[in-house]
Amino acid sequence: MLRYLVTLQVTDRTGLVEQIAHIVSRHGGHWLDSELRHLDGIFAAILLLEVPAANWETLLENLECIEGLSLTYIKTSRAMTPAKCKHYSLVAYDRPGLVHDISNKISDLGINIEKLSTNYESASHTGVLLFRANFNLNMPDDAMEQKLTQALYSIGDDVVLDVLD
Repeated sequence: MLRYLVTLQVTDRTGLVEQIAHIVSRHGGHWLDSELRHLDGIFAAILLLEVPAANWETLLENLECIEGLSLTYIKTSRAMTPAKCKHYSLVAYDRPGLVHDISNKISDLGINIEKLSTNYESASHTGVLLFRANFNLNMPDDAMEQKLTQALYSIGDDVVLDVLD
């Protein structure tokens, strides 16, 4: 069995997930992990698949037959499980550059971002646009958590940070 990270983008329509899942299943593939989103009318997916080597090319050809689909892939290997993964939620007033600010603070501390999900929303009581980020970090040690908290709060007085673990 080979492992592949596959990214897909296509104009969203009903039945896409079922169509993709059917192709994977029909070729003996194992759907290990995924992130699926609808963004501005586009269906975007990141899939981690395990597929018998003999079936990969046919599976790929069948996926490419989906009308309008853009696809990329890379062969992977089993990654080691992070020693300590911490989950965070950050909310701040929406403004350009927040993802850069957050990722810069995290990177400066030598911490790896395992997962990042962002969105913006309107605050129910004021209508002010809010930026929300949920992220998982591979923390090297407990002492780093306090440094990270201080670094993220330095982005602005409006930052609210919660540890979800």
